[in-house]
Amino acid sequence: MDKFDIHDNSEDDFGYSLRPETLDEFIGQEKAKEQLRIHIDAVKSRRAAKSKRTVKSKDYVLEHVLLVGPPGLGKTTLAKIIANEFGTNFKQTIGPALERLDLASTLTSLEEGDILFIDEIHRMKRISQESLYPVLEEFELDLAIGQGPGSDVVQVDIAPFTLVGATTREGMLEGPFRTRIGIYIHLDYYTPEDIQQVIRINSAKLNIKIEEDAEYALALRARGTMRIANKLLANVRDYAQVKSGGVLTLDVVEEALEFFGIDERGFNAQDYTYFRVLIQNFNGRAGRKALAIALSEDERTIEEVYEPHYIKEGFLKPTPSGRVATEAAYEYFGYPISKHPTLFDL
Repeated sequence: MDKFDIHDNSEDDFGYSLRPETLDEFIGQEKAKEQLRIHIDAVKSRRAAKSKRTVKSKDYVLEHVLLVGPPGLGKTTLAKIIANEFGTNFKQTIGPALERLDLASTLTSLEEGDILFIDEIHRMKRISQESLYPVLEEFELDLAIGQGPGSDVVQVDIAPFTLVGATTREGMLEGPFRTRIGIYIHLDYYTPEDIQQVIRINSAKLNIKIEEDAEYALALRARGTMRIANKLLANVRDYAQVKSGGVLTLDVVEEALEFFGIDERGFNAQDYTYFRVLIQNFNGRAGRKALAIALSEDERTIEEVYEPHYIKEGFLKPTPSGRVATEAAYEYFGYPISKHPTLFDL
């Protein structure tokens, strides 16, 4: 059976982006969109009412934004949409790559109203987060000149901009950093109906012929994320072109999903391996580090990419002593419930 990497973080598999470019085009996340629309429209209204804008005023740029949620829900897309809504530049980086010098270079290159998007912002080093405090509040950067006892600190003005941070783990951010973020947006998993709508839109863009019940079959297996929905659509399209003339009927989609090892709830071989190791090797409970070693997988990837879906589905319970497979997991993956650890064992 071919391996299907449902946890890959690439954005699409079609050779070009299918991202929506405006809030109106963005499907789902209604509460998040409503929040962003209110803030964006308020800033636009203040700009329109001001006949002569001041050079450095917080009132005329969007407050800094923190987008929180599991991978694949559209955080990067929403950040780009914010830039599109204001017609400003979009600059992107990733938290672990930002050292103090890199951060200073990035900030001083910004123009007024630019959107600076920092993905995995929770992985910024503490010293880098702290250096942003005066920037986020007053658009001033404290820049060290020289080294050692003779060094000096000068304040450098930064053009008013909006920082948009994306994180799967908000709690890893320093408290004072979080308090300087004005807009907090939490993204939830998508409904199958929302995902079906996106599959229909993207299929039309790609000239893919797909039946309505086939759309829904894909949506049910997308694990609540648009990224996975696009991956499924790409793989099933290729299968259909080779095996059935390219039309995605329900029978063809189910045949393709079985070929790629995707079950009726969207679990694949990697997921079955996770629970086999957890249940058979560790009797249903294991520490995160031990589990990562047994799976030959990065500990952070397990925690941030694999496990949120398992927890959402009710198959995994995080405890102070580690991860515990629930009775539902034992039943679904075909293990005797009689061997499930009791509350006393936990």
